[in-house]
Amino acid sequence: MDVSPLDFFRVLTVPGLHGSGPEHWQSRWERRYPRFERVEQARWDDPVLEVWSAQLGRMLRQSPRPVLLVAHSFGCLASVHRLSGADNVAAALLVAPADPRKFGVDDVLAEARLACPAIIVGSMNDPWMEGRRAAEWAHCWGADFVNAGLAGHINAESGLGNWPAGFSLLRRLAKAALSSGFCASVAPAARSEPAAAGRES
Repeated sequence: MDVSPLDFFRVLTVPGLHGSGPEHWQSRWERRYPRFERVEQARWDDPVLEVWSAQLGRMLRQSPRPVLLVAHSFGCLASVHRLSGADNVAAALLVAPADPRKFGVDDVLAEARLACPAIIVGSMNDPWMEGRRAAEWAHCWGADFVNAGLAGHINAESGLGNWPAGFSLLRRLAKAALSSGFCASVAPAARSEPAAAGRES
């Protein structure tokens, strides 16, 4: 059986405000890869940074297995807040982060520094945070920046389908984490999905 770089990690998706609907690429990835776990919030309509960050922290503590985070919008802000002190996160893909100023948390997050490799994907016409500002925050947090062009908020309305380009970025992060020796002693997880569905596109 072919082993994917993702098999060495626990993958957590971290949606943004109101959660990710069924046509969002996060939801599509979860259906295609049943091992992926969603960080559920008690109140999806109430984005409180410390509350969402604490929930992510609880999910991280459920297992010592190295984690790949896949966050979107306000979920990115909660992830950055948590990742300053999380030691079992191997890498993070942070897509279309919301502008911290919109939620009054820019002062808090200006002090955050990511303790793992990360890629921030920004869109030049994102109504929640235009790409150039996303690039500035990426530099502040210590993440690489990928310009997704004119892709709106990089969500279901962007018409991305399964968003294979984003999945390629996740695989790149997984490979980088493996090359760094982050999880050299961790065996790949048993796959619960059919082999055909488990191949990345």
